[in-house]
Amino acid sequence: MARNQLGVLDALDVAKTQWYHFTAIVIAGMGFFTDAYDLFTISLVTKLLGRIYYFNPNSPKPGTLPPTIAAAVNGVALCGTLAGQLFFGWLGDKLGRKRVYGITLVLMVVCSFASGLSLGHQPKGVMATLCFFRFWLGFGIGGDYPLSATIMSEYANKKTRGAFIAAVFAMQGFGILVGGIVALIVSSAFDHAYKAPPYSVDRAGSTVPEADYIWRIILMFGAIPAAMTYYWRMKMPETARYTALVAKNAKQAANDMSKVLNVDLEAEEEKVQKIAERSNNFGLFSREFARRHGLHLVGTTTTWFLLDIAYYSSNLFQKDIFSKVGWLPAAKDMNAVHEVFRIARAQTLIALCGTVPGYWFTVAFIDRIGRFAIQLMGFFFMTVFMFALAIPYHHWTLKPNHIGFVIMYSLTFFFANFGPNATTFVVPAEIFPARLRSTCHGISAACGKAGAIVGAFGFLYAAQGKAKADRDAGYPAGIGVKNSLIMLGVINFFGILFTFLVPESKGKSLEELTGENEDEPSQTELSAARTVPE
Repeated sequence: MARNQLGVLDALDVAKTQWYHFTAIVIAGMGFFTDAYDLFTISLVTKLLGRIYYFNPNSPKPGTLPPTIAAAVNGVALCGTLAGQLFFGWLGDKLGRKRVYGITLVLMVVCSFASGLSLGHQPKGVMATLCFFRFWLGFGIGGDYPLSATIMSEYANKKTRGAFIAAVFAMQGFGILVGGIVALIVSSAFDHAYKAPPYSVDRAGSTVPEADYIWRIILMFGAIPAAMTYYWRMKMPETARYTALVAKNAKQAANDMSKVLNVDLEAEEEKVQKIAERSNNFGLFSREFARRHGLHLVGTTTTWFLLDIAYYSSNLFQKDIFSKVGWLPAAKDMNAVHEVFRIARAQTLIALCGTVPGYWFTVAFIDRIGRFAIQLMGFFFMTVFMFALAIPYHHWTLKPNHIGFVIMYSLTFFFANFGPNATTFVVPAEIFPARLRSTCHGISAACGKAGAIVGAFGFLYAAQGKAKADRDAGYPAGIGVKNSLIMLGVINFFGILFTFLVPESKGKSLEELTGENEDEPSQTELSAARTVPE
């Protein structure tokens, strides 16, 4: 325990797991449910959008989104997320976590609903409207990253803090899974209600007019879960660590946490004043920050950047990979609605077998084996499985081996989520000072989204085949899926190397890690700099 630790912070660090912990997980987690639902369901409907709005009756293949439109539809929300992470991360440290928390939720709910609306029926109007609202949807989602992580980190006890933060992030897995299930239900209902022949039989008739409702319903559904938590999000008190260490209001911190913990806590205003007098209020761009936390920030930003290149490219373009290896029938052999059903079924299976279990393995083990070990292991196995898919790529394209391909592909997602996809979210919320915690988490997350943008835009072009028959209409020749998977394996290998810059935070209080509440901060620096747990 840190010397001269405030009583209210001691109480939080040693508090037994209580109902308010689970309430906080649900309130914060619903933001991430919406985040994953909205960011990844777009991949379920992009082929449908191409069929509806870019239909060419003279083409032997169904319509597809032009390269620039496909890049915009897939990537614009990620651009908004990056901007939101930087802006709301900074704002969360300036105004407080709670004051900003409601704004991000309102943005997510309104823009998620509005994503299903469009101006007119012309492709340009529909795509422009969709991209406009998805940018601002991403902006709201971006704010939820640093705020949810920081709030959960500052509420949790030090023994199970990692599991609580990881549990918030694990709601992403349910968002991806529910997105697939909603797409399955909606497409199945429309497929039964409006029968249509495959594209190869009747090009125009393969896309029924009612199919235009499908993508709208799927996208708009994401607003519902987040909207349900607005009242409880507004009722949450500000975190005691922000109130005491940043706002310097000991009385308010004690009052708020007395209600949450159901114990009597002293205000300790004199102790807060002493901490304020002796604390080093260095800024983000100061030499002191660079000396204490510079390498840590480099570690959290680079590992998240590298992870998201691989993770988002694999997730957003599952449908293309499945088609390339023959797990999905050729587009011309399906009607528009059934194609949505088949893509959703494949993505739901991957989520159920690999994505969701991986998240909860992290929750179960992060406070036992530590963040460092999980992240290193995850990057290692992602590298192994990417190379195992890429090097014998032709083997996996043969029909008898499709099940093996799906198993291997699922394992890459399992170890992404029982690995760096969870830990890159957890660690930045623990190792930086309270007054910079939200900002540094936002910077780390924004670097991750920069990687996601590289993955989304880069893989879209890179995965195109060299032969014209292996490319989507309008795309230049790429390096193919095999070489793209090899590139992702190399990226994951670099993730292993940069993980050694990230400190282990298991079992320590936030103030032990940052030195905010110590008489001699230098002692804390030495312990925080160790990567492997003692």
